[in-house]
Amino acid sequence: MTEILFARFEDGEANAGNGEETLVPWWSFTKTVIATAALSLAGDGLLDLDEPLTGRPFTLRQLLQHRAGLGDYGAVADYRAAVARGDDPWPVEEMLRWVNADEPRYRPGEGWSYSNIGYHHAVELIETRAGQSLDRVLRKRVFDPLGLDRVHLARSVGDLTGVTLGKAEGYHPGWVYHGLVVGPLRDAAFLLDRLMAGQVLSRRLLDEMLRTHPVGGTYPERPWRQPAYGLGLMTDQALPGRPVGHTGGGPGSAIAVYRATCRDTVLTTAAFVTEETPAPVEHLAMLPRI
Repeated sequence: MTEILFARFEDGEANAGNGEETLVPWWSFTKTVIATAALSLAGDGLLDLDEPLTGRPFTLRQLLQHRAGLGDYGAVADYRAAVARGDDPWPVEEMLRWVNADEPRYRPGEGWSYSNIGYHHAVELIETRAGQSLDRVLRKRVFDPLGLDRVHLARSVGDLTGVTLGKAEGYHPGWVYHGLVVGPLRDAAFLLDRLMAGQVLSRRLLDEMLRTHPVGGTYPERPWRQPAYGLGLMTDQALPGRPVGHTGGGPGSAIAVYRATCRDTVLTTAAFVTEETPAPVEHLAMLPRI
């Protein structure tokens, strides 16, 4: 059985783990980081969560909550085949054509469907309004305030040097069109722990992040009962401990980063495994035991 690496904070203090300094891809936990930066910009008046994007029918809030009616390239067979072959990433315009991005799946705000493309559009807006690249925005608004100097946005194959990728050695991070954050496993847990403790965003902005929409669906072998999605956050209030965080996965590995309560103790866990099924890391991170 593949070993699960994990890092854990108990009531804000590091208390357990194995391989917690291992550099790993954060996969879709990157969405939590992006949403945090977007809310920080909104708090400074540089973004409006509920203003439609120029020439678009959806808002930033809908993009961050997967309610904009957009499709997703992850379901495209040719995309998966190109990644498996080790091809260079498609230009953005080509990717959007492959998924018929201009064909809405539903009217914005009237449904829910997971969309990496939505986060790509959110990143474009963030960069335009901030007047900076995403990596500089994340550095200024999230990483530097928390002292996370080993965490960075990977743009090239070289940026993944030293990062544990399992069977996906040589993977090009450009296939993640909204950007891929990489860093120590411990730092993923630390970031979420401090975010939920109110040390990154104001209480008002954190409340916005935690306003959820039910997702529905069934997830065999995974711990979900009543999944819901906020702004860059996944949660399930029907589970003991009411975990909140995000799961991510890509070629060769999966990660789950969640904060939950166990016997009045707050546990924040980041778990990583070099296999693509998220169930093992979700169980460890979402249903922690003291």
